[in-house]
Amino acid sequence: MNEIYTENIGEFGSRERAMAAEILAQPLPEGFSDSGVKLAMNKNSGYVFLVNDDYQVAMMNGDKLDIFHTLPYGGAEGFLIDLLDENTPDDLNGEDARYLREAAEAEGVSLPEAWEDK
Repeated sequence: MNEIYTENIGEFGSRERAMAAEILAQPLPEGFSDSGVKLAMNKNSGYVFLVNDDYQVAMMNGDKLDIFHTLPYGGAEGFLIDLLDENTPDDLNGEDARYLREAAEAEGVSLPEAWEDK
């Protein structure tokens, strides 16, 4: 397994354990599968997150647990609303634009005006 990724809570420091507790107190985000959910940490960044059998990732976004997306073609990463606000369909490969539209529908997020009728 990748050396920067761990599911071993013994490798979490006190900061990361506090982040884990905050994550575990939250409901799973809309559209996040509950199949094989595991707590994990990126040892380089110190980010703590949930990952599931579908390779979805959920992280704290302010005070709520939210899906953290990776675009399938371009590889850009971020929370859905940020990816939608920072891009328009014209900025992205068609596959990435389609992915964001489908994610917005699955998560019940309204598309920004720049995404309408494109």
